[in-house]
Amino acid sequence: MKLNFIRQVAACGLFFVALAGLPAVHAQDKMTLQTLIDRQLIQDQITRYYYNFGKAERQEETSFYAEDGELILGTRHYKGHEGIKQAYNRTPATPAPGAATPAPAAPPRERLAFNVAIGNPLIIVHGDTATSQVIFTEYRQEKAGDPMKFTTQGKEYATWVKVKGQWLYKTRQIASGSNPPDGWKE
Repeated sequence: MKLNFIRQVAACGLFFVALAGLPAVHAQDKMTLQTLIDRQLIQDQITRYYYNFGKAERQEETSFYAEDGELILGTRHYKGHEGIKQAYNRTPATPAPGAATPAPAAPPRERLAFNVAIGNPLIIVHGDTATSQVIFTEYRQEKAGDPMKFTTQGKEYATWVKVKGQWLYKTRQIASGSNPPDGWKE
Protein backbone atom coordinates (compact mmCIF):
# COMPACT_ATOMS: atom_id res chain seq x y z
CA MET A 1 0.00 0.00 0.00
CA LYS A 2 2.81 2.40 0.90
CA LEU A 3 4.56 1.66 -2.42
CA ASN A 4 1.38 2.49 -4.40
CA PHE A 5 1.06 5.78 -2.52
CA ILE A 6 4.67 6.69 -3.36
CA ARG A 7 4.06 5.83 -7.04
CA GLN A 8 0.94 7.99 -7.12
CA VAL A 9 2.75 10.93 -5.54
CA ALA A 10 5.65 10.52 -7.98
CA ALA A 11 3.28 10.32 -10.98
CA CYS A 12 1.42 13.39 -9.76
CA GLY A 13 4.70 15.26 -9.31
CA LEU A 14 5.84 14.38 -12.83
CA PHE A 15 2.48 15.52 -14.19
CA PHE A 16 2.83 18.92 -12.53
CA VAL A 17 6.43 19.29 -13.69
CA ALA A 18 5.34 18.54 -17.26
CA LEU A 19 2.38 20.90 -16.94
CA ALA A 20 4.60 23.72 -15.67
CA GLY A 21 6.81 23.40 -18.73
CA LEU A 22 3.99 23.55 -21.27
CA PRO A 23 3.83 27.34 -21.81
CA ALA A 24 7.56 27.58 -22.48
CA VAL A 25 7.51 24.57 -24.81
CA HIS A 26 4.42 25.91 -26.59
CA ALA A 27 6.06 29.32 -27.14
CA GLN A 28 9.29 27.77 -28.39
CA ASP A 29 9.46 26.56 -32.01
CA LYS A 30 11.44 23.44 -31.22
CA MET A 31 12.83 22.53 -27.82
CA THR A 32 16.23 20.89 -28.07
CA LEU A 33 19.24 20.67 -25.80
CA GLN A 34 20.89 23.40 -27.91
CA THR A 35 17.81 25.61 -27.49
CA LEU A 36 18.02 25.25 -23.72
CA ILE A 37 21.74 26.05 -23.79
CA ASP A 38 21.13 29.10 -26.01
CA ARG A 39 18.34 30.36 -23.74
CA GLN A 40 20.68 30.14 -20.75
CA LEU A 41 23.48 31.88 -22.65
CA ILE A 42 21.12 34.75 -23.54
CA GLN A 43 19.89 35.01 -19.96
CA ASP A 44 23.54 35.12 -18.81
CA GLN A 45 24.24 37.96 -21.28
CA ILE A 46 21.23 39.91 -19.99
CA THR A 47 22.40 39.39 -16.41
CA ARG A 48 25.96 40.47 -17.24
CA TYR A 49 24.63 43.55 -19.05
CA TYR A 50 22.62 44.68 -16.04
CA TYR A 51 25.41 43.83 -13.56
CA ASN A 52 27.63 46.10 -15.64
CA PHE A 53 25.62 49.18 -14.62
CA GLY A 54 27.01 50.99 -11.63
CA LYS A 55 30.40 49.25 -11.75
CA ALA A 56 33.49 51.42 -11.47
CA GLU A 57 35.30 49.31 -14.09
CA ARG A 58 32.62 48.56 -16.65
CA GLN A 59 32.78 46.38 -19.70
CA GLU A 60 32.10 48.43 -22.84
CA GLU A 61 28.36 48.36 -23.49
CA THR A 62 29.06 47.89 -27.18
CA SER A 63 30.56 44.47 -26.44
CA PHE A 64 27.03 43.24 -25.75
CA TYR A 65 25.72 44.43 -29.15
CA ALA A 66 26.11 43.23 -32.72
CA GLU A 67 28.11 45.64 -34.89
CA ASP A 68 24.85 46.93 -36.42
CA GLY A 69 22.93 46.69 -33.13
CA GLU A 70 20.41 49.28 -32.02
CA LEU A 71 19.44 50.68 -28.63
CA ILE A 72 15.99 52.28 -28.44
CA LEU A 73 15.18 54.48 -25.47
CA GLY A 74 11.74 55.99 -25.94
CA THR A 75 11.87 57.92 -29.21
CA ARG A 76 15.70 58.00 -29.33
CA HIS A 77 17.45 55.44 -31.51
CA TYR A 78 21.18 54.73 -31.21
CA LYS A 79 22.50 52.65 -34.08
CA GLY A 80 25.79 50.81 -34.36
CA HIS A 81 28.59 50.80 -31.84
CA GLU A 82 29.27 54.53 -32.19
CA GLY A 83 25.63 55.42 -31.54
CA ILE A 84 25.48 53.11 -28.52
CA LYS A 85 28.65 54.70 -27.10
CA GLN A 86 26.94 58.08 -27.36
CA ALA A 87 23.87 56.73 -25.57
CA TYR A 88 26.05 55.82 -22.61
CA ASN A 89 28.02 59.09 -22.78
CA ARG A 90 31.23 57.21 -23.51
CA THR A 91 32.13 59.55 -26.35
CA PRO A 92 31.42 63.24 -26.64
CA ALA A 93 28.77 64.23 -29.16
CA THR A 94 30.21 65.45 -32.44
CA PRO A 95 29.13 69.04 -33.17
CA ALA A 96 27.30 69.76 -36.41
CA PRO A 97 29.38 71.51 -39.08
CA GLY A 98 29.70 75.19 -38.15
CA ALA A 99 28.44 74.61 -34.59
CA ALA A 100 30.40 75.61 -31.52
CA THR A 101 32.79 73.10 -30.02
CA PRO A 102 31.02 71.11 -27.27
CA ALA A 103 31.84 72.00 -23.68
CA PRO A 104 34.36 69.72 -21.95
CA ALA A 105 32.92 66.79 -20.07
CA ALA A 106 31.81 67.45 -16.50
CA PRO A 107 34.04 66.03 -13.76
CA PRO A 108 33.00 62.56 -12.61
CA ARG A 109 30.34 62.48 -9.90
CA GLU A 110 30.66 60.59 -6.65
CA ARG A 111 29.99 56.93 -7.39
CA LEU A 112 26.91 55.77 -5.50
CA ALA A 113 25.37 52.31 -5.38
CA PHE A 114 23.16 51.50 -8.35
CA ASN A 115 21.56 48.07 -8.71
CA VAL A 116 19.27 46.67 -11.36
CA ALA A 117 17.23 43.53 -10.68
CA ILE A 118 15.80 41.57 -13.61
CA GLY A 119 12.98 39.08 -13.55
CA ASN A 120 10.43 37.09 -15.50
CA PRO A 121 12.67 36.37 -18.50
CA LEU A 122 10.88 35.07 -21.56
CA ILE A 123 13.43 33.94 -24.14
CA ILE A 124 12.43 32.40 -27.47
CA VAL A 125 15.20 30.94 -29.65
CA HIS A 126 14.81 30.59 -33.43
CA GLY A 127 18.09 28.99 -34.49
CA ASP A 128 20.71 31.77 -34.62
CA THR A 129 18.23 34.51 -33.69
CA ALA A 130 16.10 34.98 -30.61
CA THR A 131 13.81 37.36 -28.75
CA SER A 132 13.68 38.15 -25.06
CA GLN A 133 11.54 40.10 -22.64
CA VAL A 134 12.51 40.92 -19.07
CA ILE A 135 11.22 43.19 -16.35
CA PHE A 136 13.87 45.39 -14.76
CA THR A 137 13.76 47.29 -11.47
CA GLU A 138 16.34 49.94 -10.58
CA TYR A 139 17.51 50.84 -7.08
CA ARG A 140 19.84 53.75 -6.22
CA GLN A 141 21.34 55.55 -3.28
CA GLU A 142 20.65 59.26 -2.96
CA LYS A 143 23.88 59.79 -1.04
CA ALA A 144 26.64 57.59 0.34
CA GLY A 145 25.50 55.51 3.30
CA ASP A 146 21.78 55.82 2.51
CA PRO A 147 19.67 52.71 1.98
CA MET A 148 18.82 51.72 -1.57
CA LYS A 149 15.60 53.21 -2.94
CA PHE A 150 13.40 52.00 -5.75
CA THR A 151 13.70 54.44 -8.66
CA THR A 152 12.05 52.90 -11.71
CA GLN A 153 10.71 49.75 -13.30
CA GLY A 154 10.14 48.85 -16.92
CA LYS A 155 10.48 46.18 -19.57
CA GLU A 156 13.24 45.35 -21.97
CA TYR A 157 12.28 43.89 -25.34
CA ALA A 158 15.22 42.58 -27.32
CA THR A 159 16.13 40.70 -30.43
CA TRP A 160 19.34 38.67 -30.51
CA VAL A 161 21.73 37.31 -33.07
CA LYS A 162 24.41 34.67 -32.62
CA VAL A 163 27.77 35.99 -33.88
CA LYS A 164 30.75 33.62 -33.86
CA GLY A 165 29.06 31.53 -31.15
CA GLN A 166 28.18 34.50 -28.90
CA TRP A 167 24.70 35.91 -28.39
CA LEU A 168 24.58 39.68 -28.94
CA TYR A 169 21.80 42.24 -28.85
CA LYS A 170 20.50 43.09 -32.31
CA THR A 171 17.93 45.49 -30.86
CA ARG A 172 17.31 46.43 -27.25
CA GLN A 173 14.25 48.53 -26.50
CA ILE A 174 13.27 49.89 -23.11
CA ALA A 175 9.54 50.40 -22.54
CA SER A 176 7.31 51.33 -19.65
CA GLY A 177 3.86 49.93 -19.08
CA SER A 178 2.57 46.54 -20.07
CA ASN A 179 2.26 46.82 -23.83
CA PRO A 180 5.07 45.64 -26.08
CA PRO A 181 6.47 48.07 -28.68
CA ASP A 182 4.63 48.43 -31.97
CA GLY A 183 5.44 45.56 -34.31
CA TRP A 184 6.88 43.31 -31.55
CA LYS A 185 7.01 39.61 -32.47
CA GLU A 186 8.41 36.83 -30.32
